[in-house]
Amino acid sequence: MLGEKTSGAGPARRALILVENLSVPFDRRVWQECTTLRDAGWEVHVICPRGEKRDTEPEAVIDGVRIHRYPLRAATGGPAGYLREYGTALWHTARLARKVGPVDVVHACNPPDLLFLPALWLKRQGARFVFDQHDLVPELYLSRFDRGKDLLYRGVCALERATYRAADVVLATNESYRDVAVRRGGRRPEDVFVVRSAPDVDRFHPVPAEPELKRGKPHLLCYLGVMGPQDGVDYALRALAKLRDERGRTDWHAVFVGAGDAFDAMVELSRRLGLSEQVQFTGRIPDADLARYLSTADVCLSPDPRNPLNDVSTMNKVLEYMVMGRPIVSFDLREARVSAGEAAVYAPANDEAEFARLIALLLDDPEERERMGKIGQERIGGPLSWRNSQQSLLAAYEAACRDRAPLSAGGPGRGRKRPRR
Repeated sequence: MLGEKTSGAGPARRALILVENLSVPFDRRVWQECTTLRDAGWEVHVICPRGEKRDTEPEAVIDGVRIHRYPLRAATGGPAGYLREYGTALWHTARLARKVGPVDVVHACNPPDLLFLPALWLKRQGARFVFDQHDLVPELYLSRFDRGKDLLYRGVCALERATYRAADVVLATNESYRDVAVRRGGRRPEDVFVVRSAPDVDRFHPVPAEPELKRGKPHLLCYLGVMGPQDGVDYALRALAKLRDERGRTDWHAVFVGAGDAFDAMVELSRRLGLSEQVQFTGRIPDADLARYLSTADVCLSPDPRNPLNDVSTMNKVLEYMVMGRPIVSFDLREARVSAGEAAVYAPANDEAEFARLIALLLDDPEERERMGKIGQERIGGPLSWRNSQQSLLAAYEAACRDRAPLSAGGPGRGRKRPRR
């Protein structure tokens, strides 16, 4: 069984996980998948870009997982910049995959929907292909660039179709993504497995609150996450300006944790709105500092606006707020309700004034904040726990490798092809 550790009697199966969007183990979902597979007896390799301030070594073995990293400059300057980024990533991925050698499973995480190309090469050597769909790239394109369904949109749709066709099984982060894989991707329902992202509760948990983080104010508001054009940090800042100007509330300090290509623009927007004295931007910070801020926060913000991507995506920040027992203010998005339930209150989509009103209501109701926080923790410990996702991940690998014997490993990079059946 794939869920059991292999004994010394036979070779371990080998998995190669391809990531382009983040370094590993900084990508928490991918790292949890790596350690789950390792604990189930797999030999796990990862190919990913190097980080800027962490995950900078070209090669590392961490907790038994071997990570191969390549240099990559994030895209700037429109489509040409993305072509350079993705071309560089594909070249390095193919180069390092040759170094790793034959594998039983190649597991590609999007975006972009281009990693099926090295996956196809590995399939020709006998590997099975697991497509881990972190984002719906056509919806991401529509939400991020506001160009409509132009030629580039049709191109990303074609790449998504090619990836679906190449995959043996698909991992979806929620039921909405699973529906897309079946309906738009033409995949059989039994070949699509929901593997939800979930915080690691052993590593990430509440710590004692530190009132000094509130900078002398009674309340602390917190945002955690990427700061890109589609992530809604601008909505949150405008809502905070309304909280001050229309609700007369200045009894709060706000901390925005995270980075992204809209970071500088959001700092400038905060300045233009006159929020510089009340809003703090930390950039990316260590997990220990993040736990301090979230444990001290009175209300956490999930301002992702409704757009084709956000409405059907599970936001990692919502799950991390919940594990820390924090109440959430969110816009009314389909998957936000699936994740948070009663751990959040929901403003009508993109309504900044109502978002501000709900923040004020929660600031005035500590008992409701405590009730919502407990609901969130119970959901993370129950239906949304990583234990459930582990079972689904291993079931997906079981399905992908059914009727396939492990390759005969002759050491890293020297395995032999398995016989064709």
